[in-house]
Amino acid sequence: MKKIWQKDDLATNILVSQFTVGKDLDFDERLAKYDVKGSMAHCKMLAETGIISAEESGQMISVLEEILNDIENGSFEIDKEAEDIHSQVEAILIEKLGDTGKKIHTARSRNDQVLLDIKLYLLDEIREITALTDEFFQILIKLADQHKNILLPGYTHFQIAMPSSFGLWFGAYAEALLDDVELLFSVKNIINKNPLGSAAGYGSSFPIDRESTTYNLGFQSMNYNSVYAQMTRGKSEKMLSMAMATLAGTLGKFSYDVCLYLSQNFDFISFPKEFTTGSSIMPHKKNPDIFELVRARCNRIQSLPNELILLTNNLPSGYHRDVQLTKEILFPAIDSLKECLEILNYTLPNIQVKDGILEDEKYKYLFSVEKINEEVKKGSSFRDAYVKVGQEIENNEFEFEPGNLSHTHQGSIGNLCLDKIEYQFNKLKNKLLG
Repeated sequence: MKKIWQKDDLATNILVSQFTVGKDLDFDERLAKYDVKGSMAHCKMLAETGIISAEESGQMISVLEEILNDIENGSFEIDKEAEDIHSQVEAILIEKLGDTGKKIHTARSRNDQVLLDIKLYLLDEIREITALTDEFFQILIKLADQHKNILLPGYTHFQIAMPSSFGLWFGAYAEALLDDVELLFSVKNIINKNPLGSAAGYGSSFPIDRESTTYNLGFQSMNYNSVYAQMTRGKSEKMLSMAMATLAGTLGKFSYDVCLYLSQNFDFISFPKEFTTGSSIMPHKKNPDIFELVRARCNRIQSLPNELILLTNNLPSGYHRDVQLTKEILFPAIDSLKECLEILNYTLPNIQVKDGILEDEKYKYLFSVEKINEEVKKGSSFRDAYVKVGQEIENNEFEFEPGNLSHTHQGSIGNLCLDKIEYQFNKLKNKLLG
């Protein structure tokens, strides 16, 4: 297919073409529907401003609707001879409408086209990531409430520290997701600005109406300055990667905890055997491969911001072909993050927690602070009580009957504040999904 920028019939060197197109066509299938929707809004605006006739706009929109229908029902195929999705859509319009189809590119550039496509795509992916995160959050909240009275050892420095609970553990990751979603919300607000009309980065001499395309494409605002609109290429991807890395950090840490708690040395939790894998040589093994792979994938996702920073931070303003590579860095990572959330959402409801863990003799020093606090309540100073209990431990004289632990402050074992966390999460989620 002839390149849309070609001015004669001389073919581009095949090796040059293959290298410059790279993997773009593999990712352009994701952008196809957004490119068509952007072209429809652009056509409508061109007619509204009198740059093309209403009849010409209607003809192009009719063909674009056919293409969009093919994309949505799965019958559209990316032409392997096309340079990109933008070229293919324009070629179809020209094939069906002749000279009228050639008018589609009036007052725009492939630069603002791809900017638009990527922003619309990322906004949809943010909604999908949010929906999957919401499902994970609701599972954690349910498990926290269900197991709030089952105690668990707390650790610092991998040493037993103080009593915790499964409610506190599950609830901690639920609140972590609240912060992760808040960052996603901030990124969505920054991305949710229309770049269309910035053309190659310096606007157009045509009297276009950017408010029209902003409204028709559902953006909350626009990138007003045309040079800055181009500067958001790479920046949008980088900011989303930071939010994804933060969410991945939560998922990775949770998965590490699960691997630890599943080991025989801890033995705090278990899963049905169909959620673990075996060993080729050791018949007793039940390996937490799901959670190890989530941890590994999430570690890779956390490297995304650095990779995108290295790709984009040494560039001046204006468009540069370097930013084409952001797709092959970010798009597969989006898939990977969603797959991690999906497998966690599928697996976690089947977790089985162990009761009576703290009855084991090795956990008795978990209650050293409880005993200090009891001494303080009887009138001792904290420091004197600390020394007294410390000496009992050193002399192997420490004894404490925990009974019912009375922790009442907000965020403690006895007051998880799950309703507060859930309220704040749902408020943010509804804004993100709305």
